[in-house]
Parts: sequence; structure tokens; C-alpha cells
Amino acid sequence: MSITGLKRKQPKTFKVKVITMEIEMEFSCEMKWKGKDLFDQACRALGLRESWFFGLQYSIKGMNTWLKMDKKVLDQEIPKEDPIRFCFLAKFYPEKVEEELLQEITQHLFFLQVKKQILDEEIYCSPEATILLASYAVQAKYGDYDPNLHKPGFLAPEELLPKRVLRQYQMTPDMWEERITAWYAGHRGIARYEAEMNYLKIAQDLEMYGVNYFPIAQKKNCTDFLLGVDAKGIHVYSINNRFSPNKSFEWSSIRNISYSEKELTIKPIDKKAEVFKFFSSQPKVNKQIMQLFIGNHDLFMRRRRVDPIEIQQMKAQAREEKARKKMEHQRLAREKQLREEAERAKEELERRLFEVEDKARQANEALRRSEAAAELLAEKAQIAEEEAKLLAQNAAEAEQERHRLEMAALKTKEEKLLMEHKMREAELIAMKLVKESDRRAKEAEHLKQDLQEARNAEEKARQKLQDVGKLNPPSNAAKGTQPSSADARDACPDKVSIKLDLRDIDLKRLSLEIERERLDYLDKSRKFEDRLKELKSEIHALKVEERHAGFLSHWSEVLGSLGRSSGKMCKTPLWMNPFEVDLLDSLQQPFVPCPLNVTNGSLPRTPAEKPSFEIDALAASNVGTGIRKHIKVQQHKTDVIYI
Repeated sequence: MSITGLKRKQPKTFKVKVITMEIEMEFSCEMKWKGKDLFDQACRALGLRESWFFGLQYSIKGMNTWLKMDKKVLDQEIPKEDPIRFCFLAKFYPEKVEEELLQEITQHLFFLQVKKQILDEEIYCSPEATILLASYAVQAKYGDYDPNLHKPGFLAPEELLPKRVLRQYQMTPDMWEERITAWYAGHRGIARYEAEMNYLKIAQDLEMYGVNYFPIAQKKNCTDFLLGVDAKGIHVYSINNRFSPNKSFEWSSIRNISYSEKELTIKPIDKKAEVFKFFSSQPKVNKQIMQLFIGNHDLFMRRRRVDPIEIQQMKAQAREEKARKKMEHQRLAREKQLREEAERAKEELERRLFEVEDKARQANEALRRSEAAAELLAEKAQIAEEEAKLLAQNAAEAEQERHRLEMAALKTKEEKLLMEHKMREAELIAMKLVKESDRRAKEAEHLKQDLQEARNAEEKARQKLQDVGKLNPPSNAAKGTQPSSADARDACPDKVSIKLDLRDIDLKRLSLEIERERLDYLDKSRKFEDRLKELKSEIHALKVEERHAGFLSHWSEVLGSLGRSSGKMCKTPLWMNPFEVDLLDSLQQPFVPCPLNVTNGSLPRTPAEKPSFEIDALAASNVGTGIRKHIKVQQHKTDVIYI
């Protein structure tokens, strides 16, 4: 056979796309296929055996129409498109979903379709019921609630509530999600098919569930009512109320239904009852209404008859499948529970292992730290031992220093007592010197007065001698012949000279006494200066030693009191002021005794003569340099010099 012959014998086909609530399927249909052939093909593709609930729907001129099973597909008024689109939907609804829906696929398709009708507001549902239905829908899709997986916001992309309900309440999406999640968390352990069945069991109790509405009128060219067809019968509603029917005809109470063009007649079994006639807008609508009457009535009668063998087998298989799935679900639940327990145990073990590892790590770190601390402590112990030795040495030194300070304190106290004794002695000496100085001053005054009296007497004697000398020559000339008187005159000058010699001897004696007194005073002054020098050096040494012991202020007060007492007690005469500066300077510097040379000339015999003496001494300010300073003092014949 040629290739051309094979091409001629191949049947012509057309493409069809069947859309379910979940998937889309494409088929190549032969030109001679009827609607039932295409429907069976779709059911086989889905694995659906309960095909009497479903049909293929298409849209033509804005009206939804069901594909007729006994006519060819292409002979029906289908849209001219490639591929031709059909929707695989539920055409008839069961009275009790739990008893009539045997296959899981049938149940799933009903669940999807009813859910869409509720969301599109084709079936009215209260807000509370919509939240509960939404929770079952979430359970069917996501399984059991897990806070670790289902974080807040996981329902944001899902459409779970009708827009009417969302507009009715002023609530945010997060608040709706919180309410749905609260119900969803309570469905733990429910399988997917159980959640879908619970969804359908709630939905079948809604007033608008499974009802197909058509506008009708009891008179032509007007619309007065709505005709509703469902699994239980025929209902007549007012235009504005689809919940409560004005009139109902159950399938068991209907004897006959007929139609002619636009008119439909419902005859009840009760002959006394009124026959209900109504008109529809188009003849095609009457045909569609009639198909729904026939299909729902057939299903109603089938439910009340004994099930065929095929249905019984299906129910048995469905029960077995449900039992198997239930057991499988229980097994999976147990396995899941065991797995969760194992995971929790594993997490607990991991946590404990982590804790043990952490404790071991901490123990190792503590061991390392303890070893380091031990090394550090060993070093510190060694350092402490060295420091202990050093501290012991320092303690010994401190003890020695304390002992030395105690001895020094005792010595200082003894020296202080000795110093006070010496100061008292110095004060006594100073007082004695002051008294001696006063006495010497008084004696000097007396001697000065005596000297002045002697000088006055000498002047008088000289004056008398001069007067006698002037008188003697004439008398001698007149009485040159009297030898006795001449002898007497010769004897008078001898007496005068003897008196003068005696006066000179007294003056010399007085000068020698004055000189002796002066030397004695100088010797005592030098001894006092030496004593003061010793006291000052001792005080200075005590100041240096007792500076750390806090005796500096005390010795300052002692020195001040010494200076004040010596200043009060040692008031020298005015003639000793030139020597006070040298004396004070000598106290500040080491004292060096200087020799005192006195050159005393002979006493003056005449007023023209000017006796003098020189005092050679080292200046107190130049003691350290070794320079001799010469001080010349011119002495008047009537002056007495005190040094």
C-alpha cells in the first residue's frame, strides 16, 4: 500500500482542550466523535469513575451550555476556535457528599468547584463559616500546622475569603490570617481528603449549595421569579431572595414535567394540587432546564433504588480505600509522631551533645587557664618568695632602722634634755655676763669719774706748780743771803715732784687695772662665744638628725627663745656696739680666737702729748681668709676704752 493511500485512510481530527479546576488537558478528537466519546476520554484521563455528576460546559454568545452526550461534538453549537475549549465541571450535586462521593478525585473536584463558587460569591456563606472553611482549605493544602515552617505571612498569596467578607469588616490581612491560623492549628492530624470532605459537609448545608438559577415568569415577556434546580427538587424564588423559596416541588411529588417552546409545566402527583406553568426567556434555556430536571430526577431515583453491582463494587472499593487510607494515615501519623519524637530526641541529644561539648570545651579552656594560672601562680610564688625574702630583709632593716630611730629618739631626748640643760646654763651665763657687764660698766663709770678727778687734780697741781715757779725767782733774788729759806724752797719742788710721781703711779695703776679688767672681760667674752659656738653646732647637728622626727619646729622655737632671752639679757653698753656685728658674724662662722696686741705708750705728761694704742685683731668676717685687720683707735688722755 502506498503512502498516499495511508494518508487517505487516516481519520480527520480536531483539537479539544478540557480545563478542570486544577489542570488542562488537550485531546485530538475524531470528526465523528459524540459528546459522550469526548467526555469518556476526559474521565479516563482523570481516572474518574463517578462520571454521572460531571459534564462538559462551553460558553456561546454569553450563555453557558452543557455539551450533549448523544450528539456529535461538531454538530452542536460550539465556538469556532482551535482548540475548542470545554470546562470539566460538576453538573449535578449529591444530597449527602459523605455517602455519595466515593472516589477521592471526585471529592477533590467537587471541593475545588464549591470553593471557587464560595469565593466568587455564587454561594453565600457567613463570615464565621468562611473562616472555618478557609482553615480546612489551608489544612488540605499545607497539612498540619508547624510554627517553624508556617511563619506569619505564609497565607498572604492565598485567596481564602470572599471579597464581600473582606469589605464587611475593617480588618487587616494579618488579622484575618491570625484568625484563620487559630482554626488551622486545631485541625492537626486531619488528612487532605478528610479536610476536603469536612469542607464539603459544611458547604452542603448552605442555602445556595448545588442550586442552578434561571429567570422565569408566569406571564410572557416579563421576569417575576427565579427557578432553582438542585438535587432535592425544584424551587421558586423571588428576584431579591435566593435563600428562602416561595414554592418548592420535591422530585418525589412531581408527576410530570413538559415544555413547548418557551412554556414549562410542572404537574404534581396530587391531582388536587395546582399545576405550575412558567415561561423562560429563550427556548434554549428551556432545553437546558429540562436537561437539569431529567438528570437530577434520575439521580434522585437512583439513590432510592438498590445500587447496581458496579456501584456496589465502587462503594466497597471506596470503603476499602478509605480504610486503607485511614490506616495509612494513622500509620503515617504514628510514623510522623515517632519521627517528631525521634527528631525531638535527636535535637535533645544534639543539644546535650552540644552542652557536653561546650562543657568539655569550657573544661579544656578552664584546664588551660588553670595550667596557665598554675604557671603564673608558680611565677608569682617565686616572685612572692623573693619578695618575702626582700620583705624580710626590709623588715630586718626596718627593725634595725626602728631600733636605730628608737635609740636616736632616746639619744635625741637625752640630747634634748642635755641641750635644755646647756641652754639653761647659757642663759645663766648670759645673765651673769649681763650682770657682770652692768657691774663693769658701773665700775668703769666710777673709774672714769676717778680718772677725771685725778686729771682735774693734776691740772690743778700743774697750775699750782706753774704759779709757784713764777713766784720763786724774785724771792730768791731778794733773800739770797738766807740759806735756810733756800733749802726750804729746794725742798718744796721735791714735795711737788713726789706728789706728781705718786699721781703718775696712781694713774698707771689705774690704767693697769683697767687693762686687766678689759682683758678679763675679753677672756670671758671669748669663752662665752666658744660656748655659744658649741651650742650652735650641737643645735645644728640635732636639727639635721631630728628633721625626720619632727623636732625642727621645737628647736626653732628654742633658738628663737634663746635669741630673745639673750637679746633681753645681754644688753651691752653703747661703747660695745662696734663689736656686736663682729660678734654675731663670729657666731654664724667657726670661731677663731684672735690675739690682741695692745701697745700702750707712756702716759701723757703735757696736754700737747697724745697717747695712743693699737689693737690688732682678725676681722670676724675675714676669719676664713686669714687676712689680718688693723684697727687703730686714737685715745684721748681722758678716755677709757672697753672692748
